[in-house]
Amino acid sequence: MRIPKLIGVVHLPPLPGSPLAHGEHPVDILQKVGMQAVEEAQMLAQAGYDGVILENFGDTPFYKDQVPAETVAALSIIAAAVREVVDIQVGINVLRNDGKSALAIAAVTGCDFIRVNVLSGLAATDQGLVEGDAAFLIRERARLNVPVGILADVHVKHAITLSSFDLGLAIEEVGLRAMADGVIITGRTTGRLVDSQALQYASQVARAHKIPLLIGSGANSENLKEIQPWVDGIIVGSHLRKGGVAGAPLDLKRTKDFASQFLKMSKSKKTKKRDSASKKRK
Repeated sequence: MRIPKLIGVVHLPPLPGSPLAHGEHPVDILQKVGMQAVEEAQMLAQAGYDGVILENFGDTPFYKDQVPAETVAALSIIAAAVREVVDIQVGINVLRNDGKSALAIAAVTGCDFIRVNVLSGLAATDQGLVEGDAAFLIRERARLNVPVGILADVHVKHAITLSSFDLGLAIEEVGLRAMADGVIITGRTTGRLVDSQALQYASQVARAHKIPLLIGSGANSENLKEIQPWVDGIIVGSHLRKGGVAGAPLDLKRTKDFASQFLKMSKSKKTKKRDSASKKRK
């Protein structure tokens, strides 16, 4: 899998069947949410993001590991619509940890990757104990015969791991034993950045094993310079929204500014690498 370097998150409003969507007809809800998802995905693509994740962010409180059929149906329709209008990679994250549905949605809609919060091990979360099932997902992907990448969290936010307490060991287990295509590290909650020492440690371990590493929370224009050298990709959601608030409408200026800053830094990084390689040859 080619890991996207800059992934924007589309925080979907409540989908049909969720508590915050009561009082409206499912068709009306889906039309409204779908139009917003298409518009935001297009904004991200036009701003220079090379990946987008569709996430049922508004469906609180979240099911632990299996969402209802209407959620899968709604996400499939939205994903298919987004896939039709953007040329960048499209990912699916079914909260809290329904990797099975995410893989099915991605497979039938032609999406490129999924995010799984707990792929390996056991975590104590606000939904209860969540157990990873990499054995099923890896085999199911092979059965479906689809090139869907699996990006998986380690020490995921809003949770406490009950498995590998050492971050480095957790990265090894998720990236090697659970066979994730890339691992994601986050801060303790949505919008919070991981500790700088933990980030550097995670980067050293991931690079030693050639495991792509992404940061999945807390990235913003102020800390991007410190984050980018340590990771292979950045997933950004809250910072791109009005007031920097998760779930708020996407802010076009924030979206463009962050992408512009990221792309400039990436270009500078490539130039330095070329210059360094040239000096070595001489």
